[in-house]
Amino acid sequence: MNAVNAQQNEAQYVEAQHFYARQMQLLDAGSTDEWAATFTEDGVFEVGGTAVHGSGEIAKAARKVADEFAAAKIVRRHWIGMLTVTPEGEGLTARSYALVLEIPDGGDVVVRRSTVCTDRLVRSDGGWRVRHRRVSRDGLDPA
Repeated sequence: MNAVNAQQNEAQYVEAQHFYARQMQLLDAGSTDEWAATFTEDGVFEVGGTAVHGSGEIAKAARKVADEFAAAKIVRRHWIGMLTVTPEGEGLTARSYALVLEIPDGGDVVVRRSTVCTDRLVRSDGGWRVRHRRVSRDGLDPA
């Protein structure tokens, strides 16, 4: 790999890290419309063999879940780590581990889920957006 490619890859990696930090903080704050806007209009969110298609439907599904946790007085946090980024065509494939933490009001932190997240990211309006996200839940979904 030449120095220019190495610098481009490093820049894309840093951009992806910033993207995920912002995206997950939007979700955890309950800003589900803004979070869903980080997907393309035809984006797909797939978990456990079930897929939601389109950023509008993704927003509705996320709002439902966020409202259920708010009613139960449970705060959720998504912790993304072990990120790898592979340039592919005009976009990136990003793969990471994600821990889903739940904190009940007045309670202790519980690690609710360990997952592997594989995203197809594409450039849009100068930043990244998710075209397709596949979440595999450790212990629940086939590898």
